[in-house]
Amino acid sequence: MIRFECDYAEGMHPRILERLVETNMEQTAGYGEDSYCERAAALIKQACGREDIDVHFLVGGTQTNLTVIGSILRPYQGVFCADTGHLNVHETGAIEATGHKVIVLPTTADGRLTAAEIRKAYEAHWNDATHEHMVQPGMVYISQSTEDGTAYTKAELEEISAICRKCELPLFIDGARLGYALAAEDCDHTLQDIARLADVFYIGGTKVGAMMGEAVVIVNPALKKDFRYIIKNRGAMLAKGRLLGIQFETLFEDGLYFQVAKHADKMAMQIRNAFEEKGIKMLFDSKTNQQFPILPNKMMEKLAEKYAFSFWCKVGDAHTAVRFCTSWATKEENVAELLEDIKKL
Repeated sequence: MIRFECDYAEGMHPRILERLVETNMEQTAGYGEDSYCERAAALIKQACGREDIDVHFLVGGTQTNLTVIGSILRPYQGVFCADTGHLNVHETGAIEATGHKVIVLPTTADGRLTAAEIRKAYEAHWNDATHEHMVQPGMVYISQSTEDGTAYTKAELEEISAICRKCELPLFIDGARLGYALAAEDCDHTLQDIARLADVFYIGGTKVGAMMGEAVVIVNPALKKDFRYIIKNRGAMLAKGRLLGIQFETLFEDGLYFQVAKHADKMAMQIRNAFEEKGIKMLFDSKTNQQFPILPNKMMEKLAEKYAFSFWCKVGDAHTAVRFCTSWATKEENVAELLEDIKKL
């Protein structure tokens, strides 16, 4: 079985594994206070183009979302999120379990939140005479790329950032797949733009070549105080923190992070092109590592005999939208095999 279900099926990039083996018997300080985490943070600051940011390494995406959101919101506040957003559909109620409501907003057809919807919901709250009886909007959460594989443009991010600052709502960008968004062929912005427009964001490692871990970047000075306390409180602090530092140091010391993301996007676009040449339409116009062909059910069943991919949604009685997801480790020969099998369908 050749697997295209997700972008974290493999372990880690070989160079990371080599570095972990090389440093295995070294003794370092714990909890991220080691020289590897320090250098990794310095490399990320360099990539972001600014020295006034704080960088923290956390164990995983859910813990990162919990920690960041918990550090920002007051007990009576909630977080604006797209109706298709990860917080709303794929966190098993983790945010709500901490006492904070996920305030769901409608999105575009391809899963993006708009500045207009944020403004509309914010004003609706404050224009209600009984607003103190409701959960107060306290921040905005978006993902780059989205759950649907789509990505915000620079102009869209600037509009969202502007309305967030006008409304004094911190903007948190979930970057679990940020590398794949930045490496997309139609991407018109950089990591430096993300660091300019967000109050806090994270650079995903788990899905972009690392064994595990995410790098939280705090830009807004008001959000920096006592963040390490909250990391510990939310169970996101790794005792052997240097394991995270070594991984991000390796990913950022010579651009490996962006190289592997570009590879995944290239493989995904080859798959998309092969389906489209066969007359298969896409559910979303994604240029990232997630592709969503709408397959006739018999074609889906035939491909499933040899390939693993994810069910997404039914499209009528005779068709099903599925997800093919590539990764930093996707083999060119496996994609070539899939392309040949698509042609034969």
